[in-house]
Amino acid sequence: MAWSRRSFLLAAGAAASLPVRANGRAEELLADVVGHTLKPRPAGGLDIHHIATGRGDSTLISGPDGSSLMIDAGASYTASPPALALRPSTDRRPGEWIGRYARRRLNEVGSSELDVFLVTHQHPDHLGDVGPETPQAPGGAYRLTGVTDVDAIVPIRRLIDRGYPDYAAPVHSTAPFQANYEAFVRARHAAGRADERFRAGALNQLRRDGAAAFADFSIRNLAVNGEVWTGQGETARATFPSIAGLVAQDVPEENVWSAAFRLSYGDFDYFAAGDLTSSTFDGALPWRDVETAAARASGPVEVAVTPHHGMFDATGADMARALAPRTWIVPAWHAVHPSLSTLDRLFNPRLYPGPRDVFATGLDPATAAASPWLMDRLASRAGHVVVRVAPGGQSYRVVVTDNADEGDRVTAIFGPFVSAHSSWDAARPRQPQPAAASH
Repeated sequence: MAWSRRSFLLAAGAAASLPVRANGRAEELLADVVGHTLKPRPAGGLDIHHIATGRGDSTLISGPDGSSLMIDAGASYTASPPALALRPSTDRRPGEWIGRYARRRLNEVGSSELDVFLVTHQHPDHLGDVGPETPQAPGGAYRLTGVTDVDAIVPIRRLIDRGYPDYAAPVHSTAPFQANYEAFVRARHAAGRADERFRAGALNQLRRDGAAAFADFSIRNLAVNGEVWTGQGETARATFPSIAGLVAQDVPEENVWSAAFRLSYGDFDYFAAGDLTSSTFDGALPWRDVETAAARASGPVEVAVTPHHGMFDATGADMARALAPRTWIVPAWHAVHPSLSTLDRLFNPRLYPGPRDVFATGLDPATAAASPWLMDRLASRAGHVVVRVAPGGQSYRVVVTDNADEGDRVTAIFGPFVSAHSSWDAARPRQPQPAAASH
């Protein structure tokens, strides 16, 4: 029988939901059930948890080798509204909720520490804000918020950020949240703990040291500080002009220095880029669009996170074309997340063909009411969004869990989706994938 590509993908998608062998025994992959507690990650599987506190970004990655990587731990003190309500409640700080979520996941793999923590850039909704009531850490060297709260609950073995060690580019910030973070880094250094700078182009800097198993699991650093991977080895090219030659109003702000990476596991790929933007001030400063450069360095992926929370100045058309994901994740925590212009692009079939789902970790009721023609198309509007990749990376599901408490109750399941882009020519538009959904 002659098999078309669509027939092959349909068969593969069906097979992805069947029992397979793992560690010598048959088990149902990703057999989560709506209304029940999220199941532990299966042996050899990959989980990507987009944690929804309503106060900033935080993502926990549990690798197939048992490693752990957290990206950001936002703790914005912006009041609600316009910020979303703190979830699960105001009984704890956002960083505490994030740390406790991570501890539940780490307990499932017999660990009590985070292998690696990446701070994509230095803003409160990614590393933690401070105020007069922010408590001091034991010893008083810094205050507990965001990443420092997480470290107090699940100690961070290796901390990576874009500015270590001097945090001088583009200028040294004296903001209280930045001063607190640097005090935390100094305390880590004094205690002999590992800290380093994120390197554009590096392969597996974000993986656990000495993790040799699962050669088909890798993380490529795509961009940081205006440098973008060339696609050759671990080399990077500069995209920013000399900062010294710019007038003050043209010096790129903190978001544009964000770190971006692509995670790959077998046929599955995932893209995240902090708060990179595509804004060029209507073409006046084209070099500011590091977002598109990073997306082109990545190539097509299955899942992509919208940079800058889905704001109007990010997730541009060229980025969407370059990534062409089946699944978008919007890490929303504010009434302007996501913007209508961004959401319109995410659903636009003229940018790339095929179905796609968009998951938001939160949505302000007024935002939803103002634009139902787009907001009603969201696959989810609240809750932790967990991407569960099957062992080997051939398929994945998206599981949404309730963030109203710490019960990790499953509220919706989507998939399985086939990870098929690796057999495509990345220069051609992505072709539609079949997908079944249960929710």
